[in-house]
Order: sequence, then C-alpha cells, then structure tokens
Amino acid sequence: MRVLGIETSCDETAAAVVEDGRRALSDVVATQIEIHRRFGGVVPELASRNHVVQVMPVIDQALSSAGGPGAIDAIAVTSGPGLVGALLVGVQVAKALAQAWEKPLVGVNHLEGHLLAAFLGETPPGFPFLGLVVSGGHTSLYLARGFGDYRLLGRTRDDAAGEAFDKGAKLLGLPYPGGVAIDQLARGGDRLAVKFPRAVVKGADLDFSFSGLKTALLHRVQKHGVPEGQGLADLCASYQEAIVGALVHKAFRAARRFQLPRLVLAGGVAANSRLRAAAVEQAAEYDDLEVIVPPVKLCTDNAAMIAVAGTHALERGLRAGADLNADPAWRLQ
Repeated sequence: MRVLGIETSCDETAAAVVEDGRRALSDVVATQIEIHRRFGGVVPELASRNHVVQVMPVIDQALSSAGGPGAIDAIAVTSGPGLVGALLVGVQVAKALAQAWEKPLVGVNHLEGHLLAAFLGETPPGFPFLGLVVSGGHTSLYLARGFGDYRLLGRTRDDAAGEAFDKGAKLLGLPYPGGVAIDQLARGGDRLAVKFPRAVVKGADLDFSFSGLKTALLHRVQKHGVPEGQGLADLCASYQEAIVGALVHKAFRAARRFQLPRLVLAGGVAANSRLRAAAVEQAAEYDDLEVIVPPVKLCTDNAAMIAVAGTHALERGLRAGADLNADPAWRLQ
C-alpha cells in the first residue's frame, strides 16, 4: 500500500509517499522559519497563508518522486491537533484530491504520527512501548499497546517543553527557533553552573510543569541581566539541563512503573542533542530497557509519519468522508 501523507498542522508544509508504512519513497518539507523569525515565534495567520502557497507544489514534488497520483492507493492528512487555519489548508486539499482521484481518505492525529515516526527507522519498535512526545505544543507520555491503542500516562500542566525552550531563548535575546539556539550554545557550557528548580506536580508524578522554570529564568535575567560569552553558554546549558532532566526522569519512572521494555523519543524536541544523549546515558543503567532515538528528520514535523499512521488506520478499516474537518484540540487517548 502506498499512502500520500499531507501535514500542515503548524508551520511546516509537508507531503510524503510511504510504502507499506515502512519505506518513505518521498519526503518533502517546506519550512517557514524565515517567515516567523522576525516575530520570534509562529504567527498563525502567516502560517496559514504560506501553507496555501506551498501545499500544492510540495505535494507535486512528493508525487513526482514516487510515480505520480496513479501510484498511490490512499491519502492521509493531519486533521488535528494544531493551528486551526493551518490544519484546514491540508484537510481541504486532501479531501479535494481524494474526490478527484477517487482514493480512500483518512484523518490522522498529529501526535500519533510522532509516536509512529520511529517505524520509518531501520529497526521499528515492537509493542508495547513508552512514547515521550515533546514539541512546541505538546509534552506527553503515552503507553502504546498497538496501532491505534494508546493510553495517556502524563502530560504538561502548563508550558510544553518546546515552548519553554523558545520562550527562554526569547528572554535571552536568542534567534528563533529558540530551542536550536539554546542547544547550540549549551554544548560549550557547564550544565551545573546555575541551579534551576524542578517542578513537582502533586498527585500526578508523571505530569510535567515548566512554567516555574521559565519564571526562574526571567527573574535571573531581571536581576543579573543576560550574560555574554561563557556565562551565556553556562546559563543555556543549565536551563536546558533542567528541561531535559525533568523529561528523562519522568519518562524512565513511567517505563519502570509499567514495566515497558522500550522508550521511544518523538516530536521536535527529540531532536535536541542533550535529550538524545541523556536518554541513552540513563538507559545504560538498565539491562532490560531499550531507548529508540529516531533520526532528527523523523522527529521534526513531517508528512512521512502521517502516512505511516494513515496506513495503519486504513488497515483497521478507518475512512474519512467529505465531512472531515480540522480538530485543533483533538486528544489522542
């Protein structure tokens, strides 16, 4: 089965053709980083307008590398969660193409796409596994028991990890995307130079909270100003370590509690070099817990992961009709 995946949930316009849920025949992403950089973050209206411009050229490019429209068997599109205007662009295009080409259509949850992105790697994870989904809008722990069978174990109570990175970078005067800027500077810094708080969520020890950490950084900058040189590198490394430490600590706590044999990192923040390294370092202390770290390209938003999720949804008999709509608050459970 060859599935065309379409992804427009935020600020990446993407299309891909995936065969049998395992092999990407094409994977095209048009980024909007330069458009949003001057604003220090994603502007929803600008994102939607740019998707309108980019979506068909991106789809055409993906199809041209995979045999054209006649070579695909179905279409999968992200229908939530995300920015409603951005989602609508992909959904409307997917519905139009499905009708014109007489192909089955299925709507995909963006978070499920992230969870299943690892199936495009050389060694796909077996079920069950723990998925740590970390991005600009989401920080969640999922128990994945099978395709379409997920249980939410923990989530952020306020800011997502990616949001904490981006807002922290903005406080420090670093360029957008902030998570990338902090990661780069932190590589030359001392992770123990500054002691930042680690939030404890009472009654839900697998939930996350990053608002207090962000406030602590704000107070430090207000009191001491933004350092330069090595001082800035140390501050970035310490701030990053506080975020990564919380993610890794709670992920491994969940894995042990539910006796899961593998942990899969997913989402844009899973591209962070310190998170990837810290998860592998922690896993070295266990003989029966495997950490699966997908290639960076599979962590950030892409359409190949949507095609994978769509393939398995189609195999379960799911189909979408002309009434498919964007659901910006679609929960995966």
